[in-house]
Amino acid sequence: MGKQVVGPFKQIVTAAGLPVKGAIKDESLEVIKNGGLLIDDGFIQEVGSFDQLRKSGNEVLELEGTHICLPGFIDSHTHICFGGSRAKDYAARNNGKTYLEIAKEGGGIWDTVTKTREASKEELVEGIIKRANRHLEEGVTTIEVKSGYGLSVEEELKMLRAIKEADVKSDVDLIPTCLAAHILPKDFDGDHKAYLDHISTDLFPILKQEKLTNRIDAFIEEEAFSSSITSNYFLRAKEMGFAITVHADQFSTGGSEVAVNVGAISADHLEASGDKEIELLAKSDTIATALPGASMGLGVAFTPGRKILDAGGALAIASDWNPGSAPMGDLLMQACVLGSYEKLSNAEVLSGITFRAAAALGLNDCGRIASGMKADLTIFETNHYNEIFYHQGKMKPKMVFKSGKRIF
Repeated sequence: MGKQVVGPFKQIVTAAGLPVKGAIKDESLEVIKNGGLLIDDGFIQEVGSFDQLRKSGNEVLELEGTHICLPGFIDSHTHICFGGSRAKDYAARNNGKTYLEIAKEGGGIWDTVTKTREASKEELVEGIIKRANRHLEEGVTTIEVKSGYGLSVEEELKMLRAIKEADVKSDVDLIPTCLAAHILPKDFDGDHKAYLDHISTDLFPILKQEKLTNRIDAFIEEEAFSSSITSNYFLRAKEMGFAITVHADQFSTGGSEVAVNVGAISADHLEASGDKEIELLAKSDTIATALPGASMGLGVAFTPGRKILDAGGALAIASDWNPGSAPMGDLLMQACVLGSYEKLSNAEVLSGITFRAAAALGLNDCGRIASGMKADLTIFETNHYNEIFYHQGKMKPKMVFKSGKRIF
């Protein structure tokens, strides 16, 4: 792919120069008016005046209409590799049944585990690509995808191999994460510690050998895994060179402290986090990731995003797209709703689904529109970037570019 100039854009909102941590006012956003991009081999080479760039002698893709260009969105926490549906759980939950009651009746995470185990790898690949393509049409160009519905060495490998294959077949970048420590499987003959020992001993080496992921996650919660045994599990993972991310503080606290202590790259959920947890996160390099889709799906409080930012923390925003607690999967809409409830500036919402989400995945080549970054672009047909957030996700992209390639 040769050099190409793309534009004009009424506004290019670059997100360049903004900090990974702390509050951001909208006035801090760099907005280039009547701008253009020079793209070379999938990367942005120059950002500037469209009229000047078009004189460079390179091929020009001139857009008709009034367009706003944002960085491609990044969803740093999803579970889009799964089998089956949990619509029955959703109805039961809204009808007044508790999580434990639903689980006893055959619902809950174990229902998805059963359906995912029944699915072939090919069926999982098809499902991932279908969901990833819908995300791509809504402006999401990079997606983290977790395992965690296999809960055995064989089935976790099936999931992660499916994610790897889907990444090759999809236009989106899929970032795999091993969540074998989701819950204790019902069919494992041993306790929580024995299960984590089994996973770290028998699964981790294969993950390295097949290069299936460099990220390990665990769900720290009363009905999942305790802080103490999970800390040791994470330390073993770090010794093997894995990055750590944590399902933390969803219903009770403790997970965020583990995340900070083990140097996790991100701590996700945090709906139950209080002042102590917020201070710990703000003083660390761990990215706090809000998952508004889970709050909406479960009907619980949102992550205290405003407090996290005001304390100096880093806030990413992800969809948590999964078949149980967060089936919607609309990242922009969820981020805008979180912004309304937590009083986040448009700059903070945009940062949460672009470069701060990239930081939560350890990526440094996407999430901003600047020289040297991937040409991942989400383009809206409107006259001001404020309109995009104002419509709370109902305004969909007119065009999406992935690595310089116009996908639609």
